[in-house]
Amino acid sequence: MKKIQLLLCFCFMLFSCYGQTAQDYWDKGIECQNLQDYTGAIENYTKALKINPNHFTAYLYRGYSKGKLQDYTGAIADYNKAIKINPNDAAVYYNRGLSKNELKDFSGAIADFNKAIKIKPDLVEVYYDRGFAKGNLKDNNGAIADYSKAIEMNPTFYNAYVGRGRIKVRIKDNKGAIEDYNKAIEINPDNETAYVDRGYAEIILEDYTSAKADFDKAIEINPNDEKAYSGRGIMNDGVGAIADFDKAIELNPNDEMTYEERGDEKFKLQNYTEAIEDYNKAIELNPNYALAYKKRGNAKVSLQDYSGAISDYNIAIRIRPNDADVYKQRGYAKRALDDNRGAIEDYNKSIMINPKDANAYIQRGDAKGWLHSGSMKKGIISEGALNDLKGAIADYNKAIELNPNYANAYRQRGVAKIILKQKDSGCLDLSKAGELGCEDAYEIIKTDCQ
Repeated sequence: MKKIQLLLCFCFMLFSCYGQTAQDYWDKGIECQNLQDYTGAIENYTKALKINPNHFTAYLYRGYSKGKLQDYTGAIADYNKAIKINPNDAAVYYNRGLSKNELKDFSGAIADFNKAIKIKPDLVEVYYDRGFAKGNLKDNNGAIADYSKAIEMNPTFYNAYVGRGRIKVRIKDNKGAIEDYNKAIEINPDNETAYVDRGYAEIILEDYTSAKADFDKAIEINPNDEKAYSGRGIMNDGVGAIADFDKAIELNPNDEMTYEERGDEKFKLQNYTEAIEDYNKAIELNPNYALAYKKRGNAKVSLQDYSGAISDYNIAIRIRPNDADVYKQRGYAKRALDDNRGAIEDYNKSIMINPKDANAYIQRGDAKGWLHSGSMKKGIISEGALNDLKGAIADYNKAIELNPNYANAYRQRGVAKIILKQKDSGCLDLSKAGELGCEDAYEIIKTDCQ
């Protein structure tokens, strides 16, 4: 440690005497930069530029040092000045593009990478970083083309395989993604990112054993990889899952998805209040996180806070108006508050978006007939349930058409038919429901089908 301190001290003292040239300060900046003393490097490059305002490499390297200190705006300003001095240097365009990537100016970054490639087309890293920028702009084909070009130029560029694999996951080519992750791991067996990404792709393909093994391996390589803990948390159940999510949050307390996932696990354990706390944190980190609002609404339904749930569903719909499931969930909450007309409107919207959701038809049918799953127990028929039972039966018919083994659809249709004095047909439906596993259907048969 003393040696390092002496070196840093030396970094500031060297050439402190009078009469130093711009090149002397530039050399000093390079020494500091090599020691990762980027503040000292910037000070020396600045002194060089005071002596020689047209020192191209001083702007270039000062921009690089600013980037290392995450001053990307300042870095871009230096690269702009360097380009005015020498507009034909590929490196300065490439470095400016990297800073723009960091600032999420992906279109600007691509323009710089294009310029760098035009000047020097053999810069393999430029294709990789341009692929990253294109991926962030959802130009999946362009991103894959750039990653492929980088791999063609350097077949051992394992990060390019990882980048291409991520785009393949996005376009649902999960098997192709795994092939890329396999290659990245073959080239660099200690690349934990490839194990993590491969694990998530394996989850999508329901290869849970392989996924867990990959997350375990990633954690073995890097015990501080929060994404590996999050992935393993998805694979684990109960307390083990929550422990992994806790670790992921400890490592990165600003990832809203991890709070959401931990909330999901607490929801499964029926710890609805704690689940809501995690969804609250996810929303605090990302106020436009529609899924967190929907899931918080679901937890509120479980606590019978139907009005609070509807408020959350309203926000989720405002953010993502084409989510069929959230309309269905809001419809359920409205039914719980006896707002059947409002519920039917929500079910109509849900079915319009997703006409193949058998459960949405059942719920709409229940709202039309004012039938709840407990409206007939031990043969007691609720005459007060009479409403649009014919419309309800039409919805149950559709649910059965979509899913011929949907026990509850037969059960509800049977109840509706019995209320409409179609006893024989209704009892047949109840019998079918019982065969499919609906136990209380037989209780109804005993008292209402004799």
